[in-house]
Amino acid sequence: MPGNQPTALEVLDAQKFSRFHARAVFTTGMGVFTDGYDLISISVVLPMVLDSFGIGKLTGLQSSLLVASALLASAVGAILFGVLSNTGRKRFYGIDVSLMALAALAQAFTPGIGWLIGARTLLGIGIGADYVLSPMIMAEHSNAKDRGKALTVGFSLMWVLGAITASLLQITLEWLHVPPDLQWRITLGAGVIPAAAVIVLRRRLPETPRYYAHIKHDGEALKSVVAHVTAAPAAAIVRADTSLGAGMREYFARYWRRFFMISLLWFVYDIVIYAGGLFGPSLLGKSVGLTPAQFQLVNSALFSIGGSLVAVMLIDRWGRKPLQAAGFLLMGATLLMYAFTYHPGVSPVLWGIALYGLFFFFNQAGPGSISGAGMLGVEMAATRVRGLVQGLSVTAGRLGAALGVFVFPRLFADYGQSFAVGFLAVTALVGAVLTMVGIPESSRVSLEKASGEQVA
Repeated sequence: MPGNQPTALEVLDAQKFSRFHARAVFTTGMGVFTDGYDLISISVVLPMVLDSFGIGKLTGLQSSLLVASALLASAVGAILFGVLSNTGRKRFYGIDVSLMALAALAQAFTPGIGWLIGARTLLGIGIGADYVLSPMIMAEHSNAKDRGKALTVGFSLMWVLGAITASLLQITLEWLHVPPDLQWRITLGAGVIPAAAVIVLRRRLPETPRYYAHIKHDGEALKSVVAHVTAAPAAAIVRADTSLGAGMREYFARYWRRFFMISLLWFVYDIVIYAGGLFGPSLLGKSVGLTPAQFQLVNSALFSIGGSLVAVMLIDRWGRKPLQAAGFLLMGATLLMYAFTYHPGVSPVLWGIALYGLFFFFNQAGPGSISGAGMLGVEMAATRVRGLVQGLSVTAGRLGAALGVFVFPRLFADYGQSFAVGFLAVTALVGAVLTMVGIPESSRVSLEKASGEQVA
């Protein structure tokens, strides 16, 4: 092969953002939209659900189990589908949202709290699978220059839009004076719509070129899919140095610290965002005089969308590392200000709303669009181990989320709002330090270079 002839993956990395990429962002992003909808919908209807089943304590074990069930189950789904993804990314794409659709619909007809926890457990398995498959498929189809933007739109902005949709639907049902028992069933059950909407689209998305290049070693299939993505001829041969030369054991021995840090960062991030995001509307919304749905809508529409747009503009310019570190730092700072300067019934309500909203803004502008979007795992792991590493990092994140969901309401009940929010602030500051010392930069280079899969 002539030395100046580009390989198939070089053609893919150099390709401009196209209609195919836009369609792939929508197709993959709708799973994350569904995740945002499903996880936030439970937060805005949680008091009604508990009241419907005769449970009075918002900070009790059953409410924590109800919120955490999907999170814990998503860890199982992430590991399972992370391992299975090496037999084909596309093979399982569509199964994830099918599970999410089935479970979302089941929530609307549950006769008791145990059944609802069961439905959300099935929902979590689908969410965990999607958190592995969607960012991995998007990244393996992307060009190098716009990969960060594509992942940010597909997995940060789409999550926020799902959360906004859940809040808007719930506020509409409240405005229509729908009976509370029917309100929460409609809100939770409506998650079937976005999940079911993309099942067919996902089945039509082609297998990824990196899968053909590095796992199947199928040059003809690689050439075909790259030609489809780029609408141009492409070389069918990938140079030897772009395949993982060492075995998986040697590769993990070389990069295990990086993978551990990626998982630890997602663990730390999810402690902060899920504790604050899932219980904030119920526990903190009261202190500013808003219903859970109103509190969530204000933070998502006024602050989170803006943060996601900032991330889209800066993710490929500044890079992942400085953007995430700055986001963590500012999240911690705003939460500390909230903890020590906002006192319900004494401080101005708008001050509390502004501080908590800025927390969501800096989240989406930073770690919510990087660690929380699964970007680090898919960019920094080689193709043959990408599914496994992503599954492990998702699992770490879900365990962090579950820990936050159990610990935060307990701290809130035992020690008060300032202590509980202060705990989240310190955790966010730890995330900033870990980001600066623990991960390399991966923007604007091929996945092969970012992951160490390419030697030269």
